Amino acid sequence: MFRTALRNVLAHKARLLMTVLAVMLGVAFVSGTLVFTSTISDAFRTSSHKSLDHVDVAVQPASPDGPGAARADSAARPRLDGKVLGTLARLPGAASVTGTVEGFTAIGDKDGKPIAQGRSSRGSNYVPGKNGKDARYPMRQGTAPTGAGEFALDAGTAAKGGYHVGDTVRISADGPVREQKLTGIFTTDDGRVAAGGSLALFDTGTAQKLFKTAGGYHEIDVEAAAGTSQAALRQAVDKALPHGSATTATGKELADREAKMIDENTQGMRIALLAFAAVALFVGIFLIANTFTMLVAQRTKELALLRAVGASRRQVTRSVLAEAFVVGAIAGVSGLAAGIGIAALLRALLNGFVAKFPEGPLVVSPATAVTALGIGTVITVLAAWLPARRGAKVPPVAAMNSVHAVATTKSLLIRNTLGALVAGAGTAAVLVATAGYEGDGTSRYLLGGGGMLLLIGVFILTPLLSRPLIALAAPVLRAFGIAGLLARQNALRNPRRTATTASALMIGLTLITGMTVIANGTQKGIDKLAVDSLKADYTLSMQGDTQLPTSTEQKVREVPGVTAVTPLRKGMATIGSGSAARQPTPLTGVDGDRFGALVRPDISEGSFGTLRGGRILVDEDTASRHGWRAGSRLPVTFEDGKAATLTVSGVYRGNQMLNGVFLDNRTLAPHQKQPSDKQLLVKMSGGATDAHKNDLVEALGKNPAVTVADKKDVSNAIASMFTLLLNMLYGLLAMAVIVAVLGVVNTLAMSVFERSQEIGMLRAIGLDRRGIKRMVRLESLVISLFGGVLGIGLGVFMGWAVGKLIGAHLPTYELVLPWARMGVFLGLAALVGVLAALWPALRAARLNTLAAIKAE
Repeated sequence: MFRTALRNVLAHKARLLMTVLAVMLGVAFVSGTLVFTSTISDAFRTSSHKSLDHVDVAVQPASPDGPGAARADSAARPRLDGKVLGTLARLPGAASVTGTVEGFTAIGDKDGKPIAQGRSSRGSNYVPGKNGKDARYPMRQGTAPTGAGEFALDAGTAAKGGYHVGDTVRISADGPVREQKLTGIFTTDDGRVAAGGSLALFDTGTAQKLFKTAGGYHEIDVEAAAGTSQAALRQAVDKALPHGSATTATGKELADREAKMIDENTQGMRIALLAFAAVALFVGIFLIANTFTMLVAQRTKELALLRAVGASRRQVTRSVLAEAFVVGAIAGVSGLAAGIGIAALLRALLNGFVAKFPEGPLVVSPATAVTALGIGTVITVLAAWLPARRGAKVPPVAAMNSVHAVATTKSLLIRNTLGALVAGAGTAAVLVATAGYEGDGTSRYLLGGGGMLLLIGVFILTPLLSRPLIALAAPVLRAFGIAGLLARQNALRNPRRTATTASALMIGLTLITGMTVIANGTQKGIDKLAVDSLKADYTLSMQGDTQLPTSTEQKVREVPGVTAVTPLRKGMATIGSGSAARQPTPLTGVDGDRFGALVRPDISEGSFGTLRGGRILVDEDTASRHGWRAGSRLPVTFEDGKAATLTVSGVYRGNQMLNGVFLDNRTLAPHQKQPSDKQLLVKMSGGATDAHKNDLVEALGKNPAVTVADKKDVSNAIASMFTLLLNMLYGLLAMAVIVAVLGVVNTLAMSVFERSQEIGMLRAIGLDRRGIKRMVRLESLVISLFGGVLGIGLGVFMGWAVGKLIGAHLPTYELVLPWARMGVFLGLAALVGVLAALWPALRAARLNTLAAIKAE
């Protein structure tokens, strides 16, 4: 029986090629993802280890946030006193001691725009050793910075900005824009720079002033002398430091910590890419099952003859499964090879367009190889199991006639009943989840489970659904004459096969349509939120979690056309009495006289009025949590320890634009030592225009650290994660479509083989080759459009359901059907049908009439 299975594989090479390709694609993406993420993780880990070559013990100031928190890019973080450096330098086991400071530093391009975004823009100090060089940062060109007006830049950022040694560059490290002379360009093993960040180096004195360390350091790295272990050096360092003043870590601990962080950072990418592969494999299962179902159906006489000469049902089942195992093994091996190529291609593409990864070899672990082979064989064998069982049930008497086994009325009834029950249960679960949703996790799980049940139920029902939906195409198909009539009859002849073929496309279109509906509704809700909440034309903010200098407000007020400005100044206070006052409450100080001209809060209780004196506005969540109402008088203790009484003038519905407690800056500022602004809201006569935006940018000296955003920019920033996810899903759809095309090609090719006699008779009675081609193409088009209609319909329903959940958190969310994109998706389904029919149609047209009539 095993030899029989091998002969069947070799005898039907063309039929099984598409199945091998489908499995291979899924395996290739899985193995490629594993190889790619392992390669990137290994490269970053190696780079991280290199950057720690000269660090045996790292000393960081004690932080309430735990170990590693001192590495955060913030000038306000704890620091080590400069005297500690001298103390550690005198330790017997210390060969060298390096004090480092670090903070946010934006580097502008020649147009003043930031080269790197957010916290990935950093600055640090260059610490020359006895030879006058810093081993961490080898200079490729020029010299190290030595004065207040000089700095060095990493080679990648210099190339992006088009900068050369001697150029003057706009930077911002402490708020205001400053111009520095570029004296050197260096290379570094820092993984954060390799990932697309920027690094600027200053001499130590300049860095300490820029990052406000007052002669101190954010970290001190100690290199061990020859013969001194990291553990021994750490013990000596711990004894030399005042108890509780700092934390220490060995170079190995730092490397392990960095490795763990790298793995966590690549985990999201790994999951996303594996999700793509999983969908491709899921769609491939339909193709595999369909292929083996047709193979078994076409070999009815062969299998029956095996039964007649003594083969048991178990042997027949094993024969088909052995055939599937061989196909899966071939697909697994070829998929692993293709996956290695995909990993290399992914790294090259992302290196050019997203980030520059550290150099390193492709990492193909034994686990990756085993996973690829396992997935290829297991998926194929599982998908072939049901067709194998059906084949085993073929009665020996079937060997005496040429009638293929067809589905019985009972089996179809059972299938339709089961499909209706599963789809009904899924629909009910979705409706229950969306009814009265209040943000609990149970509803989300119920929605996800219900959606999966609905998809499975519709798949089971597709043979039943195919008849009425394909019948709708009858008036159009009549226009193509006898070819159109035959195409419709062929599509309906075997509804199970038609349904399985269409389901592959249905799944992909369900996902992408649902996500498009969700993304459109969310974008519309966020746009509406920005318009409803903000009267201001612009918001100004700093990158890198840093604060705007208070001088920025005055510069903006002097810009022609500005009619109203308010800073959003962050503060803290304990409000209330007893247990309610244990946790400090964040405050936002504003210009009380102009705040009403710049925002439009949705007041639910009390009134907005003018924020003066001790009047405050509170969002509903905060008010509900503390039991405050409009008119409540609240005792407060500010940061400087002084007490006062505040009155709640109004309670508003908070959202992503406005939330928290607002009060007048004239009330808050006297209690702050160093006031700084998180944002500025600006209104200008004539509204937001490109000219007004340029005026604001120019007034701030083209500061690369300051972001000037209008309402559209604000809503786009909030919605960016949805846009990214949507683009990723478009990539997922492309993979699913490729597999679906293979499925349609396979189905049509095998259908042509199965109908050889019929096609020969049609040719004999006068249907020309063009008519045969047209018949096959129309059949393919009808099947693809059937899958497209089902997918788009399910996608809209699931998009509506998820939107109901989003609406609980985003009240302005509204269902927006993307008619244009849905039309594109349907057109894409039609294109799939046309392309998939090219080879089968050509093959059908080339059949020899007499040979086809005699075919068994």
